Amino acid sequence: MSWQLSLLVYSLLLGVAILIGVPVVAAMTLVGVVGITILHGTLLWASLGDIVWNTVNSFSMTAVPLFVLMGEVILRSGASSRFYQGISVLFSRLPGKLAQANIIACALFSAISGSSTATALTIGTVALPEMRKRGYDDALTLGTLTGGGALGNLIPPSIFLLVYAAVVQQSVIDLFVATIIPGAIAVVMFMAYVAWRAIRDPSLVPAKAPRHTLKECLFAIWQCLPMAGLIIAIVGGMYFGVVTPTEAAGFGCLISLILGIFYRELTWVKFEQALITSVAVSSVVLLIIIAGQILSFTVVQAGIGRALANYLVELNLSPFIFFTALFFLYLVLGTFLDGISMMLLTVPVLYPALRAMNFNDIWFGVILVIQAELAQLSPPVGLNLFAVQSIARDVPLTTIAWASLPYAVMLSLLSYLLYFFPELAMWLVVSSKQ
Repeated sequence: MSWQLSLLVYSLLLGVAILIGVPVVAAMTLVGVVGITILHGTLLWASLGDIVWNTVNSFSMTAVPLFVLMGEVILRSGASSRFYQGISVLFSRLPGKLAQANIIACALFSAISGSSTATALTIGTVALPEMRKRGYDDALTLGTLTGGGALGNLIPPSIFLLVYAAVVQQSVIDLFVATIIPGAIAVVMFMAYVAWRAIRDPSLVPAKAPRHTLKECLFAIWQCLPMAGLIIAIVGGMYFGVVTPTEAAGFGCLISLILGIFYRELTWVKFEQALITSVAVSSVVLLIIIAGQILSFTVVQAGIGRALANYLVELNLSPFIFFTALFFLYLVLGTFLDGISMMLLTVPVLYPALRAMNFNDIWFGVILVIQAELAQLSPPVGLNLFAVQSIARDVPLTTIAWASLPYAVMLSLLSYLLYFFPELAMWLVVSSKQ
């Protein structure tokens, strides 16, 4: 069977399976097993067990459930609500007031949770009732929560990048470091947009912001210190090579438990809920990774990746046209797939072509994580939209999607900014090795 026919058969089988409602994990596994069977009969079935074992038997992948658990414990320990209360006081005088606090809180919480949906849900649960009570317009508030939540994987640590690193065999720490500057740029873009909206239409925010005393400001700083210290310890420890990502995740879990005990809000029931949720989320992520590796094995066996790379090279596409084609491909895929599934479906096929175009693995990982965050904001499957709607039950999904659109546009612009100025992602990586 030619590589073109193999690609067509696999794509059709995968597309039909997803369209009729087969879970993505099952669809990828099905295509992988069917593809191997078509190519070699049952001869390589025994290799599937090796793929499963080699995928999950990884020290670096241990960071996934640990980062998930850390975020769940922080959510239930009372640390996240205190952190938001402190941030809301410190940034209440900026144009946009609490809407700016949402962006900052999401950015900083992203450095703990490693998950976009968890960030949007956590900050939204605390922020939305408070902002409605003070008279903020939902048109502004909802976008700051979905858009701010989309920083969840862009700002390290990132569960998405942990998986990507395992797929392309690159340094997790280098990938985390590469997202620091792009993440900061995204935060500045979001805050500038919120300030512009608030100045252009003052009715979106309350006319008067409460004035806080020095004592209240100092108490707000005290509320922010534990989370800020945890973020600095995790990101700084990895950047300076003191700890590996897995060790940083384990340390973060320990500190989050200590915070829960200190605040006296982490009961045994809440801790049990955190464990159950962590196991559920981690199991889904690991199952998707295993399914992706099985599909990747089939793609390699069929010779699709290298043949497709040679074909694209022969077309003499410019790197910019190729990048733009990839951008729109991921934009379409993001409307019905989550970020990790999207990445695992495409990277094994496109990786040889990416190397042929001289795209750096680390740089492309940053581009991919931005595309994954765009998928979080893309209806009908955008998880951030559903996370915020679960809090604002009286608001239609279409309204939330329209409020999120400007943030999706800004993330798209960030992708092209990184294309023209790749050093924005690579400068810290190169500096850390000198």
